Amino acid sequence: MLRKASLISLLGGGICLLLSACADFGTMELDRSDAEASRYARNGNLKVEVDSLVQPLIDQRITPGAIVGVLLPDGTTRFFGYGVTERDHGKGPDGDTLFAVGSLSKGFLGAITAMLVQERRISWNDTLAELLPDAALSEDARKITVLQLATHTSGLPRQPFSRGLLLPFFAYLFTGESFYDSLDRPYMLDYLSSFSAPRTVEYRYSNIGYGILGYALEQKTGLSLDALLQQEVAKPLGLKNTGYAPEILPGYATRAHGYAGDEPKFIPRGEPVPDWQFTDIMQGGSALYSTARDLLTFAASYLRGEDARRIAMTDTLRVRVARPKESSAIAWSVDEFNGERIAHQIGVVAGYTSYLGLDVEHRTAVVVLQNTFNWHESIGSRLLSRLARAEDRRKQSEPVLRNATLTPQRPTE
Repeated sequence: MLRKASLISLLGGGICLLLSACADFGTMELDRSDAEASRYARNGNLKVEVDSLVQPLIDQRITPGAIVGVLLPDGTTRFFGYGVTERDHGKGPDGDTLFAVGSLSKGFLGAITAMLVQERRISWNDTLAELLPDAALSEDARKITVLQLATHTSGLPRQPFSRGLLLPFFAYLFTGESFYDSLDRPYMLDYLSSFSAPRTVEYRYSNIGYGILGYALEQKTGLSLDALLQQEVAKPLGLKNTGYAPEILPGYATRAHGYAGDEPKFIPRGEPVPDWQFTDIMQGGSALYSTARDLLTFAASYLRGEDARRIAMTDTLRVRVARPKESSAIAWSVDEFNGERIAHQIGVVAGYTSYLGLDVEHRTAVVVLQNTFNWHESIGSRLLSRLARAEDRRKQSEPVLRNATLTPQRPTE
């Protein structure tokens, strides 16, 4: 029998810190050769390029289904669906298919927070003592700021390491059922009442940190998180299929159903797993459902749109915590991929894997949604890198083409 210390070590290790995880525990593959990376720049066939990245995942049964959305430099969007939304039915996913997006929820909460800062309704330097004046907080918890919560530098762990999570976690490995059910408002406020920050506060990815951020915004504004989502992001951008309660969204009846993949460990790959329901205080970090179309519209708001909104949105892309890999912005990680600077988010939650990547310089974005849990993200950043090479090649050829067009040609004899 494992001792208590061993169990807690397991809970704090890689496989048990998975649900609602970010890129910290996922891996992203790069192109293996320059020829592979430059292929799209040569042939210009986007469908062939996406097929080469996604179809093997379907053929090898790594995922039952996937949808890839691409925002091109001219502002147009393309969507490519593969496999099925539900194993026993033949319908394939499209740009309007609803998926659970896990930690992509944090990107929306980061945007909501940035808009509230822009409107001077809150400040990045506001503390939990100011935002939750009636809560019994420890001295360390009282000092935590909005910016620290949004950049994972508050000292809060990914989730509390407590006995209350051990049995639900081990049950999850066999059933796929949520082990976050106990993280409700009373539990989290009690946790904050005795929270002790580590001596050195540095980047430490925290699901509960974003949950607490969402709750603090609710208390400050007097609005529910869903109301804030609609007010600050969904309605202004025209997002019709994004929200925390999937059953009331238009795409719910034809949503993608989740299946086991790399996790849960003791459920065979391809078997169905239950949808997760999150407590109200954990919604902000994990509970969102959305579609590839809505996610690309969200990504486009970082590149286009009214000045005030764009300023607030692009501010979330500014690196606040420099790291050798995955520098931290507001809910985004920023990295160099094949020489291109890409901001990205990854979400994994029971039955689903999601990716959203943004290349501001080339004005492109890619979303990848799968209805299974896979640690390895092998599509999004590779595709963005290839799009960048193609756009660079196009720009390099423009002066030549322009001169060729403007230079009179002598008639042939």
